[in-house]
Amino acid sequence: MAKLEDLAERVDRLVLRHQELKRTSALIEQQLQTVTAERDSLRSRLGAARARIDALLERLPADGAPAMDAPQKASPL
Repeated sequence: MAKLEDLAERVDRLVLRHQELKRTSALIEQQLQTVTAERDSLRSRLGAARARIDALLERLPADGAPAMDAPQKASPL
């Protein structure tokens, strides 16, 4: 009879452990979804920032000379 009670106790512990693992897994899945959404948002922001930088770089003169429409600063002598 003691063996049967020991077995029942072990089964109960296994059931409890299984439930804990399911809850932990659900929490980790939720965290993964949150982090994935954050990553996707950051990628989008990075892409937009790169596009703005590329647009600004295109406005720079190619040979390093000041742009014609940019105001010229007087050089102090």
